[in-house]
Amino acid sequence: MFGCCVAGRLLQTNLQQVDETHALFELQNASAINHMCVFLLGTVFFPDGYGCTVHLYWPGRGFQLLGSLSNDKPSAIFRLRGTFTSHQPASTMHSALSSASAMQQDAANVTAILGFSVEPLADIVSQLANLSAVGKPESLGIRDPLVLAERVVKNLFNYVAGFTGGAVSGDVAVPMTLIMKWYESFAAKVRNTGVGFLERGDD
Repeated sequence: MFGCCVAGRLLQTNLQQVDETHALFELQNASAINHMCVFLLGTVFFPDGYGCTVHLYWPGRGFQLLGSLSNDKPSAIFRLRGTFTSHQPASTMHSALSSASAMQQDAANVTAILGFSVEPLADIVSQLANLSAVGKPESLGIRDPLVLAERVVKNLFNYVAGFTGGAVSGDVAVPMTLIMKWYESFAAKVRNTGVGFLERGDD
């Protein structure tokens, strides 16, 4: 169902099934990985209302939630070098892959685990929202939490309005996948450029 391509390496399709909702790839010599792409192979699709979270396990540092995949978003690219941190929990992945995490490697040849957890889209959106909670509003440069919240909501509103011709009302249904796409774009901007785009009012 899943594929993985690490930049500069052959395509990986040697997926290991853990149970009905969890699967993994082993990433050899993970310390040398810069970027990787994960994707659906197109042979099996998620049931309606489901997608998957994508996690990375690094020996000695724990699990990291990287992002998600869905039928509407069948691929994603992640940068590992310089961005991996160990403070994010991975809930279901931790228990599902605990047997695979007992490894002993030296720092020069780390084997990491890339894990997939099939979950309802609503749960995925919630986890991705937690992923963006990188600190208090003061640490983001906006001291008033209400101002920060208003600017985030305005950013979401403008994003959604772009897909509805600007007509967003109580009668317009917004797919959960659209919210997921907004979140991933929003979080990437915050990670890469900070919150200056919110202060400027950029979309």
